[in-house]
Amino acid sequence: MTRIFLIAGEASGDALGAALMAGLRQIDPKVAFFGVGGPQMAAEGLESLFPMDELSVMGIAEVLPRYSALMRRINQCAAEVVRLSPDALITIDSPDFCLRVARRVKAQSHVRTVHYVAPTVWAWRPGRAGRMAGVIDQVLALFPFEPPYMEAAGLRCDFVGHPVVAAPRATPEDALAFRARHGIDPEAPLCLVLPGSRRGEVARLAPVFGQALQTVLAQHPELRIVLPAAPGVAELVAGLSAGWPGTPLVIDPRADPAGAARDKRAAFAAADLALAASGTVSLELAATDTPMVIAYDMNWLSRQIIGRMLRLPTVTLVNIVSETLAVPEFLGADCQPGPIAAALCLLLEDPAYRAPQLEAMRLTMERLGQGGEKPGLRAARAVLDGIDSDRREPRGTP
Repeated sequence: MTRIFLIAGEASGDALGAALMAGLRQIDPKVAFFGVGGPQMAAEGLESLFPMDELSVMGIAEVLPRYSALMRRINQCAAEVVRLSPDALITIDSPDFCLRVARRVKAQSHVRTVHYVAPTVWAWRPGRAGRMAGVIDQVLALFPFEPPYMEAAGLRCDFVGHPVVAAPRATPEDALAFRARHGIDPEAPLCLVLPGSRRGEVARLAPVFGQALQTVLAQHPELRIVLPAAPGVAELVAGLSAGWPGTPLVIDPRADPAGAARDKRAAFAAADLALAASGTVSLELAATDTPMVIAYDMNWLSRQIIGRMLRLPTVTLVNIVSETLAVPEFLGADCQPGPIAAALCLLLEDPAYRAPQLEAMRLTMERLGQGGEKPGLRAARAVLDGIDSDRREPRGTP
């Protein structure tokens, strides 16, 4: 019987872990799971060692007061892995916590270690791959261009596909029903506005986005604006957008998370264009063929430091995966209302301006695994192949 210990520290990792568990059970129905996860992994049969929420901490100010508690959980996880001696320890994202557990496990055992989600060494801090090599045996990558970076550091790395290709999507009928439910004319252009999921970025971007949209609405008064808000910033988004023109619709998930998730999927399907902060959201928009403008800014010091560390000419994932610059982006000092508004107007008015984006988005989804096996199943095959390789060539104890 295959025994797998998994650790996920946040909601996105819980979703990845659940899909991986489903894939493992599809291949090996007798597989046994142990570890730490959230509700989605629990639904796949994991009894969490402790609540995953204890690990969902970000930022130095938030971590410091809980440092001792987090260290106890790190040591607890490592001790449990060593005690159980599973066929593999799979750590899912959350590298600050997970790699510390893996390091302790490696120091005390020969358990195979797998890390799901490669660090973004292709964008910045390339030395992270080398530091992982002594702790991690195998990496599961979301992007097809990541394996060479990991392999150069001596790590086995398998591209398994991005979860966006398997995410549920709304139908055209769902999109029409969304418009009807919220009084949006079926023919009116609809713009999604996505200013981020963290309070700092929302506070910084929302005023810029609002000014840009004021210019766009002056030229296109029929435009409707929809803001799908993350739970932690829904109140802030509603407050900052209240004075915008066009009576923006905020999708607030706090009262009815399931209904808000349904509305968000339908809004993505109904949208004609989007203005978004940089991040994974560009892939969600690509999955629904929604043309976009990406804009992002940060404080001056972070802008200087990260600007010097970036290794690519673009930060937009659609551009990176498609190897194009099809999606316009306005970053740092260029994150200004005027240029953003001009790009949005071009998307609304000029099919020739939209066409390269649409092609880049389709190429992106194809390269991320759309149309093939689900990422969770591909990840399961890669994990089991790695375990089989260890069984053929066992490693010695440390």
